[in-house]
Amino acid sequence: MINSKFYPFFIALVLSILFFIIYILLGNQGVILSLEPNENIGDISRWCERVSGSIFREPSNALSNIGFMILGLLMFWVLGKDIKSNNSNQFTGLNSISILYAGAAIFLGPGSLLMHGTHTEWGEWADNLSMIMYIIIPWLLNIKEMGRWPLKTFFSSYFLIVFVYAVTRWLFGSELGINLDLFGLSIGLWVISETLFRFWSPLFRWISGFIGFLVAAVFGIFPAEIFLNFNEFWWVLLFWIPAIFSHHPPRVKRDYSPWFYLGMGSYVLAFVIWLQGYPNTPFCYPDSIIQPHAIWHLMTAFSTWCFFKFFRTEKKLI
Repeated sequence: MINSKFYPFFIALVLSILFFIIYILLGNQGVILSLEPNENIGDISRWCERVSGSIFREPSNALSNIGFMILGLLMFWVLGKDIKSNNSNQFTGLNSISILYAGAAIFLGPGSLLMHGTHTEWGEWADNLSMIMYIIIPWLLNIKEMGRWPLKTFFSSYFLIVFVYAVTRWLFGSELGINLDLFGLSIGLWVISETLFRFWSPLFRWISGFIGFLVAAVFGIFPAEIFLNFNEFWWVLLFWIPAIFSHHPPRVKRDYSPWFYLGMGSYVLAFVIWLQGYPNTPFCYPDSIIQPHAIWHLMTAFSTWCFFKFFRTEKKLI
């Protein structure tokens, strides 16, 4: 008889298999396939790989997303194997927080696969939604702890953001009609809130927002450009969201070495590789099975695992 602690793993496994069965059935019928504007079979896609006539428009870029699903399933397995839930660690054992994180990690796979596999607008929407469903978890968790939020407030905030994003992204496109890249902003909010989590003080609480400018610079957006084009980059004001809600120092600590640094290092290196996944870049070989964008998927999937391990180091302060 299957231990009930492994039910979430098997449910996630069955849902993952069903996703591929439904995708293959609908793909073979041509129901879910399309082509991006001004593209034909045999053209080079905007992510470098040559557009295929198969049920996966970009085979390598699509199927590399299985990495997210495998590592997400591994998270469920590890959580199920935990002897008991640890009240001082939200990522030990099965609970609402750990299940949300592992589930969001898995969904990154189908979301991105739908974009690269179908070349539809709704596939791109699913991809963006899956990214938001994952990336807002870490910074909301940090604010939850420093703001002393109950679980209800955390989940209400999480699902409200997801719902509003899903609707506005569908209606107004990737910048939601207000020049807002919520995914990019959330990377900044995570680093800001994580630094505040580590070095909280009444003064640093309000200085912490400036860390967002350093994060933006890492990704090629420098302060001079921001202030010269403030109508476009108005969202830097949101760098102070953690400061507004983080009234208290955290009651727990985390070990940043090695998993946090591995996760961040893997993500930044993956971003450098991602930049090579465009047509007319030196490493773009459209007919190769090895695609820069596929490598990006595998490396960022590894990052989600690293951050999972990082959150499992959390311990109560004495």
